[in-house]
Amino acid sequence: MSKSVNIIRKYFHYWGKARPDSAAGSAYHLLPFHCLDVAAVGFRLLDGKSTLCGKLAAELRVSPETFQAVFAWCLSLHDLGKYARAFQNLVPDLSPDLVSALPDKSYVVKHDSLGFLIWSERIEEKLRDEGFLSFGCMSAEFNTFLDNISILIEVVTGHHGVPPDKRFEVVSPYFDPSDIDAVIQFFNDATDLFLADKKNALRSFSGQDIAGKLRRLSWRLAGVAVLADWLGSNQNIFKYVAQPCELSDYWVNIALPAADQALKLIDRTSRVSEPPFFDSIQALFPYIDSPTPLQEFAAQVDMGDGPQMFILEDVTGAGKTEAAMVLAHRFMSDGLANGLYVALPTMATANAMYERMGKVYRKLFPANIKPSLSLAHGASQLSDLFRQSVGLEAQSKDISYGEDEPSASAFCNAWLADSRKKALLADVGVGTLDQALLSVLPARHQSLRVLGLSDKILIVDEVHAYDSYMNKLLQALLEFHAKNGGSAILLSATIPGSMRKRLVNAYAKGLNSSAKCLMAADYPLITQVSKQNLYETHTETRESVKRSVSVNRLSSEEEVIQLIQRTIAQGQCVCWIRNTVKDAVRSFDELNKVEGIDKNWVGLFHSRFAMIDRQAIENKTLRAFGKASGFEQRKGKVLIATQVVEQSLDLDFDVLITDLAPVDLVIQRAGRLHRHTRDEQGNILCEVGAKDRRDKPVLYVLSPDPDINVDEAWLKNLLPGTQAVYPHLGQLWLTARQLFSGGRSAFQMPEDARLLIEGVYGEEADEGIPEALCETSLVAEGEQSSQR
Repeated sequence: MSKSVNIIRKYFHYWGKARPDSAAGSAYHLLPFHCLDVAAVGFRLLDGKSTLCGKLAAELRVSPETFQAVFAWCLSLHDLGKYARAFQNLVPDLSPDLVSALPDKSYVVKHDSLGFLIWSERIEEKLRDEGFLSFGCMSAEFNTFLDNISILIEVVTGHHGVPPDKRFEVVSPYFDPSDIDAVIQFFNDATDLFLADKKNALRSFSGQDIAGKLRRLSWRLAGVAVLADWLGSNQNIFKYVAQPCELSDYWVNIALPAADQALKLIDRTSRVSEPPFFDSIQALFPYIDSPTPLQEFAAQVDMGDGPQMFILEDVTGAGKTEAAMVLAHRFMSDGLANGLYVALPTMATANAMYERMGKVYRKLFPANIKPSLSLAHGASQLSDLFRQSVGLEAQSKDISYGEDEPSASAFCNAWLADSRKKALLADVGVGTLDQALLSVLPARHQSLRVLGLSDKILIVDEVHAYDSYMNKLLQALLEFHAKNGGSAILLSATIPGSMRKRLVNAYAKGLNSSAKCLMAADYPLITQVSKQNLYETHTETRESVKRSVSVNRLSSEEEVIQLIQRTIAQGQCVCWIRNTVKDAVRSFDELNKVEGIDKNWVGLFHSRFAMIDRQAIENKTLRAFGKASGFEQRKGKVLIATQVVEQSLDLDFDVLITDLAPVDLVIQRAGRLHRHTRDEQGNILCEVGAKDRRDKPVLYVLSPDPDINVDEAWLKNLLPGTQAVYPHLGQLWLTARQLFSGGRSAFQMPEDARLLIEGVYGEEADEGIPEALCETSLVAEGEQSSQR
């Protein structure tokens, strides 16, 4: 660009990105160019043919092309606060071509808030006075338009993960008059660049009803702004440019091509092809010769229109995960979602699901699409499978703006290396539930998670496994997900009716539906919630998972040790699930001292190992007791474990012992007993219709007698640490009564599932708790209420 243009365009005298002194290359990136970088990423994210742009535009009732142009225009204004001399003073004397420092301008207000301040106090004010004439509309109509656009400006200026602080009303402490002139010049030129041929279309943003819609969409739009700013700050792609040129030339020749390259970083395929076609269960899972009744239901149920939630309740081994994938595929086939996020209770279960999803997720998408798969939890980098499936990119850092205000490049570096934030943007994400819950918590950048979840099916496995605090957050997530038009699938073998009712009502509230949970007593049960209706449908379960499990009570740890000795002497494998890590470690140490037990055959698995060791132990456990294990891997092996084995891990033991726990967890643990069909020695049987040849399954429970000596020390004398983990003593007693009193010596699945669960968690169950346990139980209930 000629020197004369540089003089005319005052906004070319401001830096937007700056390197540390030691860095090579240009010392700074011009601010107007950085603004266009971010706008270009947003422009490509909101491609007029993309599903994201189409849905947002449809909710606002504007054309996708208009919405794309208007939001990109707003994004080009996201860093107006950097034109403040207070901000420019952070790195003075970068170049004689830049504005000089003004010591009286102190950087005490962050640039995102300064951006909204200069918009509302100068640009908006100026436009209200004189700008409406150039837009070809009446003054009142234009004022409404500006009110609506101000919502978008607040969204884009909050690109650092929190809304701008709107308490400031005076610009003079931060902006020099020449800074304000530069802002106005850039605003005018950016408006011409993005909206020169669309000013008439802007009238569609002047409706009185637009404001409410924009506020509802603001969460997702804030996520687009954060993502655009991070990607637009990637120095490996958006190289520093210190030489001025026409904005239109930079936009076409540099910003847009770089944005195309930047979008490849987010492992997210632009959905411009036809939705994936659902063919059959076998197309997804070739190994399923005979679908379970639950899977058949998923393949045939009338999906209706619009977002909805399914709750699938069935026994362990009934194929709930496969049924959920069938429903997810059908949602995607109907154009209701572009991907899914599978949320699990623990990192171990997430790792196992990640491996399972790796074998099937591509079949959820058309053949010409290469979908992304990501793992999201605090230790995903320690998963060998995950490390092999992703590549992480590093870039040099630019100068941060303060101790509590790192630059967007710093955020981008952290984001590229942190799969927890990327996973919700991947086509298929697998991780722990807390990563999804952060989208409804007041956490920085939660809007990015909202954006990631907005077009996905949320699948929550083992939904019964969460405490009152997490369950309340899950209800908030379901309500918010429904408001954003998202569908959900919840899976459980043992969900109490009261919990199901709360989850149903939360999702229905998000849909603005009057549907109410009917509290059906059937089991297995499928609950389907849409805006129009709620259906509760009973289904059968497959014959191979119907069974009777004998229940024997053990009254001392000595009895447990003796049982383990007898079991391994017969060449069988055994697991003892302890309620506390302390008890698990102590029992492990004691077993290693028992004569006749090989120390090499005794394993310990709990949640407090260093994560890298835990991963190795988990893999070793799966090799010894997983589906592929045979007699040589299993014979005489003992595993002392905690709750880490009770959910989602595909483990199978010949003999199972558990400390007394709430009844739903006891049932879950029993699901690890004779889980697969095996011969007398424990070798897997693959023949269709084969019957398990081992002795009848027996669940051994270390528990005090529910009918004798029921006082305050009833549990502590045998299981002193259990009450700290499961403080509702009355529910533990009710569980013991359900399992052992009244002559019961076994339970039938699925026939007894609902009876057992409601016998402990039902609305009238508490009435039977002995008086000696009531005070402790009331304290526990109070704690649960406070968590909610």
